[in-house]
Amino acid sequence: MKHILIFLAALLTPLAALQAAEAPIQNPNVLLICVDDLKPLLGCYGTPIVKSPNMDRLAARGVLFERAFCNQAVCSPSRNALMTGLRSQTLGIYDLATNFRKSAPDAVTLAQYFQKHGYRTEAMGKIFHVGHGNHEDAASWSVEHWKPKSGQGGGYALKENRPKEMTREEARFANAKVDVSKLPRGATTECADVPDNTYGDGMIADEAVLRLDAAKAKPGEPWFIAVGFLKPHLPFIAPKKYWDLYDRAAFPLPKLRVPPIGAPEFAPTTWGELRQYSDIPPVGPLDDAKTRLLIHGYHAATSYMDAQLGRVLDALDRNGFAKNTIIVLWGDHGWHLGDHGMWCKHTNYEQAARIPLIVVAPGVGKAGVKTGALAETVDIYPTLCELAGLPAPQGLDGASFASALKNPSATTKEAVLHVYPRSQGMGRAVRTARYRMVEWKKIGEPADTAVLELYDYEDDPDETKNLAADKPEIVAKLRAILAKQPEAKPQIGSGKKTNAKPSSKKPKQDRGAMFDKRDKDGDGKLTREEFLTGQPDPDEAPKRFILFDKNKDGVLSREEFITGGKNK
Repeated sequence: MKHILIFLAALLTPLAALQAAEAPIQNPNVLLICVDDLKPLLGCYGTPIVKSPNMDRLAARGVLFERAFCNQAVCSPSRNALMTGLRSQTLGIYDLATNFRKSAPDAVTLAQYFQKHGYRTEAMGKIFHVGHGNHEDAASWSVEHWKPKSGQGGGYALKENRPKEMTREEARFANAKVDVSKLPRGATTECADVPDNTYGDGMIADEAVLRLDAAKAKPGEPWFIAVGFLKPHLPFIAPKKYWDLYDRAAFPLPKLRVPPIGAPEFAPTTWGELRQYSDIPPVGPLDDAKTRLLIHGYHAATSYMDAQLGRVLDALDRNGFAKNTIIVLWGDHGWHLGDHGMWCKHTNYEQAARIPLIVVAPGVGKAGVKTGALAETVDIYPTLCELAGLPAPQGLDGASFASALKNPSATTKEAVLHVYPRSQGMGRAVRTARYRMVEWKKIGEPADTAVLELYDYEDDPDETKNLAADKPEIVAKLRAILAKQPEAKPQIGSGKKTNAKPSSKKPKQDRGAMFDKRDKDGDGKLTREEFLTGQPDPDEAPKRFILFDKNKDGVLSREEFITGGKNK
C-alpha cells in the first residue's frame, strides 16, 4: 500500500504543479504597449523579411490574434476606443481634435478603472492622441503623463530634413493654438547615424526602463504602465543601423495599385497626410523609387521601435515581473503601404483596419499560439479587467476575449465593427471571419439610400472587387448584424441631429477675407502650402486646390480662390 501511495503521489505532483501554474495571478501588473501606425507586417505574423525579433519573442510568450481590428483607422478615435471601451459612433467623435470628454465627461477610462481598484497608473509616450487641439487625460494617471522632450513627433536629427522655419506670423498663429500640424512638414524619411535615444522612441524606452526599475522598490503596489511608441508613424526616421538591416532593392513593389473594382469612388483615401511632406508630389502616384524608399523607411522605423520594445521587455524580466504581469501589445490601426495605390490609413479596407494584437496572460493564456478569434479594440478594456480579476465594468461596447486566451480555438463574437466617415456619408463596416461589408450613407438617412461594399477574404484576400451586387444574400445577413446596432452619432459639434433634415441654407462665407488670412506674404497669390495650412480635411483639401487652380500654374489667384474653380 505504501508503494502505491508513493506512486500515486508521484503522478499527482506534476498535475498539482500544472494546476498551480495555470491559476490566475492575483493583482497582476499590466504593461500596455501602444504602437502608432503599426500594421501586422511582422515576423510573427508571417512576414520574415521584417526584422522584428522582440515582437516575435513576445508572441512566443503569449497569444497572437490573427483577426484583430481597430474601430476607426485614425489615431484619436482608435485610442479613445482603447481607453474608454466605446466606439467612435457611440461617442460621436471621428476626428483628431475633439477630446473624448466632450462626449462622455464622466467616462471612466481603462487606466482610471485600474486606479480605482488600487493600481498605480503611469503613462509615457503616445497613449491618448495629443495635438490638433486635443489633450492628455490627467484623470487617468496617478502621476503626470510623460513625453519625450522632442514632443510627440520624434524630431529630425538632420537639419536638411526639417521643415522650413515658420514665419513670425505663422509662429504667432501657432501660439494662438492654430493647428501647427497643418504647417509644411519636412522629409518623409531620415537615415542618420545617431544613438537610439536621439529620437522619441529611444527616449520613451529610457523612461519606461526607469519606471520598471522604480516599481521593483514597491512590491506591494500593483501597477498599470502604458508605453506609447511613436514609430512607425510618419516621418519614417530611424538610426542608420536599422536601415542597414534591409536591402531596398529586395522589397517587392505593390502588385495591386488601383482601388477595388466597383468600389465607390469616395471609399479610398487620397493620402493627404503623406502629401503634406516636402518630398511628396502634390498629385499623382509615386514612382517606383519613392515607393521603395517609403517601404524601406517603414520597415526601418518598425525595427527601430521593435528594438526599444526589447529594452522594455528586458527591464520587465530583469526586475522579476514576467510571472505576474499581463502584457498587451496593440497597434492603433493599420497602414496602406502602396497597396491599391494608397498610402496612410483613413479607410475601411483591410490594410487600414487590421491591427497587430498580442496578449501575454500568465496563469491564463497559452504561450506561443495563434488564434483566429475575432477581436476589436473596444474588447481590450473588459478583457484586461477579467484577467486582473476586477469587477466587470458596465456600459462598454466591447466584450472580453479572455476565452480565446484560454482556448485559442474558441469563438468570441460573430463580427467586429468599425467606421470611417466621408463627406458623402458614414461608412459603417461589419467584419466577420470571412467577409467585410461596408454600408455608406448619411447619418440618419434611410437604409435604402446606402451604397454598399462587400469583400470575401477567402476567395479574394486582396480586395480586388466589390462583390455587393454579386452576393446579395451575404449582404443581407451582414446588414442584419448592422441593423442591431444603434445609428451612428454625428460628430460632436457638427450641429447635425440624427433623422433631422439638413438645412438647405449654408452660412455665407467671406472668401475674400479667407484669402487675405491665408496670404501670409501678401503677394496676392496662395501657394499650395498656404492653401493647405489649417484645412480641416487634409485628405480632401489637395483635390480642391487642383480644382480651384483653373490655369494650372501651381498657385491660386484671389479670383480663383473666391470663385472656387467655378465660372463667374
